[in-house]
Amino acid sequence: MANPFVHVELATNDLPQAKQFYQGLFDWQYKDMPEFDYTLIEVGDGTGGGMMKNPVPGVGSHWLAYVLVDDVKASTAKAKSLGANIVKDVTEIPGIGWFSVFIDPTGAALAMWQMKQEK
Repeated sequence: MANPFVHVELATNDLPQAKQFYQGLFDWQYKDMPEFDYTLIEVGDGTGGGMMKNPVPGVGSHWLAYVLVDDVKASTAKAKSLGANIVKDVTEIPGIGWFSVFIDPTGAALAMWQMKQEK
């Protein structure tokens, strides 16, 4: 598969409650990253994820999937040319990689992720 799902992320309006709920349900382990106001979900095998306080006021808690791409700038431009609405343009996570978020023509949200290459 050329572009696999690589990360899933919960934007929640109650982070402590979400962490407690999912740890109780799935026994997930967490790694807090205070420098990014982010919590990694460490699941062992499989696609991991993260949780954060919902950054969009008035929007309910929701999950967002990330797809791995080789060039997030080119992929974001291609999504736009195919009718997507770019809601978060290419943004760098310093030292880690880049992402963007779009709404597809059917109204579904999806994110793209490009990992920083090791030199």
